[in-house]
Amino acid sequence: MKSFNLLFQSEELFIQFVKKHELNEYPNVLVSVFCGKVYETTIEKVANIIQTHIPRAAVIGCTTDGEIMGGTHTSEEIVISFTVFEKTEVKSFSIKDINKFNAKFLGEDIGMSHTTIDTKAIIILSSHDANESTLFIEGIQKVAPNTEVAGGLAGDNGHYKKQLVFDGKQIIENGIVGVVLDSQVLQAHTGYHSKWKEVGRPFLITKASGNIVYSIEQKKPLQILKQYLGQGFISRLPISSAEFPFVLKNSMEKRPIFIRKVEENGAIQLSEEVTEGDELTFAYADTETLIDHSTRGLKKLAKKSVESIFVFPCMSRRRFFSDFTNYELRILEQIAPSVGFFCYGEIVKKDQNLLIEGNAMTYLALSESKGSKEVPKHIIKFKGTNQVNTMMAFTQLMEASTEDLRQMHDNVQLSEQYYRSLFDHNSDVVYSTDLNGRFTSANPSFEEVFGYEKSEFLGKSALKFIQDKDIPRVRNHFYRTMRGKEQFYELEVVSKNGSTHMLHIKNIPIIVNGEMVGVYGIGRDITEKIRTEEKVTHLAHFDHETGLANRTLFSEMVVDQIKKAKKKKRSLAAMFIDMDRFKIINDSLGHTAGDYVLKELAYRIQNSLPRGSFMGRFGGDKFTVLISQDGTEKDYYDIAYRISENIKKPVIFDQQEFFISSSIGVSMYPTDGTDSDTLLRNSDAAMNRAKLMGGSRIVFFSSELNEKAIKRLEMERELRKALKRNEFHLVFQPIVDLKTNRITGSEALIRWVHPRYGTVAPGVFIPIAEETGIIKEIGEWVLKEACNQNANWHKQGYNDLTISVNVSAHQLLDPAFVLQVDRAIEESGLSPEFLYLELTESVMIGNLDYCLRVMNELQHMGINISIDDFGTGYSSLSYIKTLPANRLKIDKSFIDHLSRNAPDLAVVQAVIMMGNGLNMNVVAEGVETKEQASVLLDLQCEYVQGYYFSRPLQKEDFEKQLPTQFLTV
Repeated sequence: MKSFNLLFQSEELFIQFVKKHELNEYPNVLVSVFCGKVYETTIEKVANIIQTHIPRAAVIGCTTDGEIMGGTHTSEEIVISFTVFEKTEVKSFSIKDINKFNAKFLGEDIGMSHTTIDTKAIIILSSHDANESTLFIEGIQKVAPNTEVAGGLAGDNGHYKKQLVFDGKQIIENGIVGVVLDSQVLQAHTGYHSKWKEVGRPFLITKASGNIVYSIEQKKPLQILKQYLGQGFISRLPISSAEFPFVLKNSMEKRPIFIRKVEENGAIQLSEEVTEGDELTFAYADTETLIDHSTRGLKKLAKKSVESIFVFPCMSRRRFFSDFTNYELRILEQIAPSVGFFCYGEIVKKDQNLLIEGNAMTYLALSESKGSKEVPKHIIKFKGTNQVNTMMAFTQLMEASTEDLRQMHDNVQLSEQYYRSLFDHNSDVVYSTDLNGRFTSANPSFEEVFGYEKSEFLGKSALKFIQDKDIPRVRNHFYRTMRGKEQFYELEVVSKNGSTHMLHIKNIPIIVNGEMVGVYGIGRDITEKIRTEEKVTHLAHFDHETGLANRTLFSEMVVDQIKKAKKKKRSLAAMFIDMDRFKIINDSLGHTAGDYVLKELAYRIQNSLPRGSFMGRFGGDKFTVLISQDGTEKDYYDIAYRISENIKKPVIFDQQEFFISSSIGVSMYPTDGTDSDTLLRNSDAAMNRAKLMGGSRIVFFSSELNEKAIKRLEMERELRKALKRNEFHLVFQPIVDLKTNRITGSEALIRWVHPRYGTVAPGVFIPIAEETGIIKEIGEWVLKEACNQNANWHKQGYNDLTISVNVSAHQLLDPAFVLQVDRAIEESGLSPEFLYLELTESVMIGNLDYCLRVMNELQHMGINISIDDFGTGYSSLSYIKTLPANRLKIDKSFIDHLSRNAPDLAVVQAVIMMGNGLNMNVVAEGVETKEQASVLLDLQCEYVQGYYFSRPLQKEDFEKQLPTQFLTV
């Protein structure tokens, strides 16, 4: 990777710089812009220049309190950095109006949708307050805990009025921009240099709201500030707050917090929210410790193979600690090309937690190559300046004023603390004996492990509390300790209540005035460690939930049995067993019920097998069986049939009966495969064929099955290319007002025309798309196309038309879905109230809590929710009243046989009445006859769709119906 930095002056010089470094030739370029000019017109101009001349680059930027480049810094200039990656993918994201969303939930969404196992680093620039920004990065960290995160809050030259971030396309005043760096080889290191010391006593916040503090210890905050820091400090606020910030102490942590503004009523506005009862203490920079911390950090960084550095120091360091800050910037530039900006808050990692810090120097060092190097001597040297020496003297003076008292207290407490640390607060067993091996002391952990009180063991021989078989060994270790040698050994002890513990014992001689007076013993309880090691060994070969062999162990069994069958010239059979539509149980009743049912089914399969058989689980609801006894195809069919019949018996859970069927695929050795991989692959193919035939079947492998599996894989590959080849298009089925026969909207339906296969039915390619996950990309394309088309019809004057779009489970459960919908609405210009998102019951029930959050977010954005196929799922009437929905769609299965005397009439009538009672409009789909339409009209159903009115239409045919918007039927 390479870095090039430019102080922007004109478009002409920018173009020359781009050509000189051939920046248009690279596929992965990150352009970072740090702008000291807080003018939107200037930022737009620079962004347009970048987009025009490097259109493929990922762009992030912000306004600053000082721009950093080449080891120095400027004011009110524009610095542009170009980072060129060879082996790293750069993905950008942006969020505006972050206060519209739950910041932590949004951070989790971005983390889940943008990061991968190869994500090494994320750079985040925020124009929002520290509180919301901290919640956002907490959400990122929850999803990507091992990813390095760096960045900071935008500045505006100390005015605290307007901070901006931008991504090359839009300027955001209240949001976040960022980039994600994905690579298998990228090395990323973060660090921060900061150290505060508290001075004086803490002050209690007695009245506050959000980040506004109205009183401190019942006094106006300005009174406190004037008393301790003087009028001059107040007159220079908020800049002076960087010299002496508060340290905020609450129930969770301590951290610096700065005054951003003085209110007219004497209240103060802080850099983040506080609550009444929090404590504030004045603080100052611990100069000597900070310099030492920073120097050691720079020395450590200089040893690494670093190719580029992004640096984010606090603006307070530039104003009040400039000499050493300038030194840090120069050293960073000597290590690698550096660029960055002075922030209003920096992202740091403290105790493995990400947060917004103050007065810190943070950095992100990147490299696409590994290795280390010698540290140049000048890296670790800093010659003190007058400014730094004065600050160090001040720090020493403040520290010395309390050091004497602290030392006196420490001396008094030292011996007692040593004792308590060694005995009372040690989780290990700690004890001592005299020279005869009699106990003289023991800590609480000893009593807990052995179960004896002190009166039962003090003064007694330690040998009485161990097993007879161990006495000679323990006695030898004791004598060796008496000769001055530490001893280590493991010992199983039995407590008073009969439980056993494995201890790792360390014996240490006790020497007083050069003479041996006894022995210390320290025992670490390793019982759980041993159990864990045994458990890890078990987990490596067995399924956790059922105790069956996992894929690894089962495959080894197959290899072993094939070797035996080959020697004895006998046959084998491998079976794959998959439960039909098992996902419905998980979705409707949760995984607790699903796990119970799976264990019951595993038990039934096991009891259906002949002796000498092996069973495994390959995850989910898929089981494997190996029949090792010699047999014919009929013999193996009888076994599979017995398994199938036992599975079909009802399973009772929580006083409910569940009826489950299975698809079983069988392959035989040696006819269908002479090695483990082939035999298992072919039985899997046979099982998949059984499922495609409708399930509840037993299918034996044949070469024809292999050909069909290959054809399905080919279909999957073609489906992945279909979006790029523009092979999809939409058709639109009118939704009609039943009273007027007027078109009120349409449902967008996808169609695929393949150059070789021709028109591929949705029933063929949609299941493949859902199984492979491609449905998320296809669904996003449908959403955008549908919104764009409906927006175009609005522009043509059909302002009341709605558009309905089906949403799959994969889309709804995708953390980025809400942002995708928001983007589709914004880019198309369609008003959100004209979009209906159709969700099926089965999608929601198993993940109801999460789905409710997403649905509420969508409705907050003004988008309508439609419940599709209503009445075909589980527990519909009990949960529908909890859903934030606008429309119910009666499933076609209830309409197919609808007549005035049909049993379905009562069901349809009840659904319509319920929808009306819940203020939802109702749509009946699948209306194909005049009688069905007439009955629905009598039942006061508002809207319908179906072949009686119109089949799905191409865009041009649909538009022919629009001039009158009436259908003639």
